[in-house]
Amino acid sequence: MKKLLIVVWICIGTLFAKVDATLEVVKQVGDVPTVLIQTIDGGGELSPKLSRMLAADLKVTGHFSVQEAQKTVLEEEAIQFDALRSEGTNLLLRVNTQEAQEGLVVKVLLYDINLSKMVLNKEYSTKDAKTYPFIAHRIAVEINDYIKAPKVDWLSKMVVLAYYTKPGESKIIYSDYTLTFKQTLVEGGLNIFPKWANKEQSAIYYTKYLDKPTLFKYDMKTGQTTQMFNSNGMLVVSDVSADSNKLIVTMAPNDQADVFLYDIAKNSFQQITKYRGIDVSGNFIDNEQKIMFISDRLGYPNIFSVSVAGEGMGAVEQMVYHGRNNNAANAYGEYIVYSSRESSEEFGRNTFNLYLVSSKSNFIRRLTANGVNQLPRFSNDGESIMYLKHQNNQSALGIIRLNYNKTFLFPLQEGIIQSMDW
Repeated sequence: MKKLLIVVWICIGTLFAKVDATLEVVKQVGDVPTVLIQTIDGGGELSPKLSRMLAADLKVTGHFSVQEAQKTVLEEEAIQFDALRSEGTNLLLRVNTQEAQEGLVVKVLLYDINLSKMVLNKEYSTKDAKTYPFIAHRIAVEINDYIKAPKVDWLSKMVVLAYYTKPGESKIIYSDYTLTFKQTLVEGGLNIFPKWANKEQSAIYYTKYLDKPTLFKYDMKTGQTTQMFNSNGMLVVSDVSADSNKLIVTMAPNDQADVFLYDIAKNSFQQITKYRGIDVSGNFIDNEQKIMFISDRLGYPNIFSVSVAGEGMGAVEQMVYHGRNNNAANAYGEYIVYSSRESSEEFGRNTFNLYLVSSKSNFIRRLTANGVNQLPRFSNDGESIMYLKHQNNQSALGIIRLNYNKTFLFPLQEGIIQSMDW
């Protein structure tokens, strides 16, 4: 029964036709510049796709009002600055793609209508045309930087995720945040809980079930897979230190799930929690001076923290006082986002919603309203949250833009997502 509870906490992935890849909530905040996107005539088949992707990216930022031209234009076609100004257009973006044996080249021309001049003339290239979504994301980041809006660098980060292909088997892929581009990294057998090994996103850790749970490291550049160590019961990497030298892992070497700190260079383990119950899913907090984790110390899953010195050297502190079944969490600064079960159906589907709380006040904010919302992850700037949403037999990546009250969903068509990292 104890092992079953652990699996339910950290691996809810067998639940749930269709999750629309559209806005769940839209609330306009303040005045934002209007950008008109035009596709240059004569481009390749990917030109309209890239323009649509770019338009979607700019909408996701919350920093633009986006218009898409219905007709293509010639690159040398004159810009009618006065007419565009009178229509309320602030920026004009022209996009062209050219495919060749060498890959894909994307040309971008950005005009500031209020200044009546071109402010960006740049080419982007990739050897693999299928990776065009990442080019669109990079362009969106640069346009966002031009207007000096809050950073959205997370747009161009890769996502790594595991999803079930059939009973007992799963794949690990990497993708862009919209799941438009997808590339398989690991397949064959049960491969779960992928975690980026460093900030450069050049390697991942993942668990594979052999005779017992075994941790592997996969190098994105070389394709080489290295076996690291195994454990009885379970084995999951839940966090990696900023210098990539230490891992927080959940293991159950003696049928007791606890949180451990693994030093890669020393090949040594330090046991962080020692409670005779379930402790899982550790995360570094407070500049890596503490570790936040999930435990059933109250008789139900909730969120606690302890010094990196371990439970024997420091008091365990309760972090969240709202909810009676809080089974996943992530932190950024003083803020904690967590998943809380809000129904108790014995045979039906239960609802798990996300909440945002502050460790320094009574602030609490509900972020989702329906479905099974799991595994929240803050962006590197703390302004966005990615999470898994399971609903109606389908799963999706969700993006919550905290300061703009916007939520976007991007469904995976071919399977149920087990876990992810970005």
